[in-house]
Amino acid sequence: MEKITGLVAAPFTPMHKDGSLNTGLIGKYYELLEKNGIVGVFINGTTGEGVSLSQKEKKLITESWTTISKERKSIRIINLVGGTSYQECIENAVFSSEAGVNAIAVVAPYYFKPPDATMLAEFCARIGEAVPEMPVYFYHIPVLTGVSIPMLYFLKEISGILPNFAGIKYTHEDFADYLSCLNFMNGTYDILWGTDECILPALALGAKGFVGSTYNYAAPLYHKLIMAFYNNNLEEARILQQKSISMISLLGKYGGIATGKSFMKYIGMDCGKFRLPLKNMTDEMYNIFSSDVDRLNIENLFSRYL
Repeated sequence: MEKITGLVAAPFTPMHKDGSLNTGLIGKYYELLEKNGIVGVFINGTTGEGVSLSQKEKKLITESWTTISKERKSIRIINLVGGTSYQECIENAVFSSEAGVNAIAVVAPYYFKPPDATMLAEFCARIGEAVPEMPVYFYHIPVLTGVSIPMLYFLKEISGILPNFAGIKYTHEDFADYLSCLNFMNGTYDILWGTDECILPALALGAKGFVGSTYNYAAPLYHKLIMAFYNNNLEEARILQQKSISMISLLGKYGGIATGKSFMKYIGMDCGKFRLPLKNMTDEMYNIFSSDVDRLNIENLFSRYL
């Protein structure tokens, strides 16, 4: 299984004003990411509001991305197939395989939570066994799932029972555990870093692949940061990481994850609003937000829509 190197965007799910899916925008969305050096997409995840979508809607999103991917073949598709019901996850996994997805991901059950790494691995293996030819990732995001099992323990369990297990989307700031996962079995697994505001320390530990929401609209910033690191220009890399942190701080200031769609609107691609219970900003708030973004003075580091 080929490891991923570079930026994987976690796309927003485009919505119409009435809250229905706007799949017609996904073609232009694909082009935006392609033009800005994105190597993959992680669809139906946190940023994509996967937990707020119906089964039918998640399949429509999957079909839309894979249809374009089959034509252009420049961006790898990873589909988050769910997390609370393994039967539902299996249904989504099989559909993903038939649709032409490159890999699937599973998140920890976040209602009835697994008590240890063994039970978490068994849950994931039951889903992965349904698509034995497809790479399977685990999405580790304990801040939302409440499942804080060290991923090193999980790797020790899953490595023995799921041959098509590919790696982890690691969205947690436990750098010791992350490094141990990178080095597990001499680096067998693809451990993708998932916290955009900490990409520089992850690079120092050996991260090669990254999954994040801010890559949707600020990919040039991170390409430049990564290049500065590889060129041993740590001063520039630190400056760029601080610019990333300052940009991401506006998410908290204006209500959280839904602010990401306002960044998309800022660069010229209106993806609509987030679904309840997430908070969206008013038009008046958006005008103030736009002024704050202008003051960041990073216009040349945003993704170009056209």
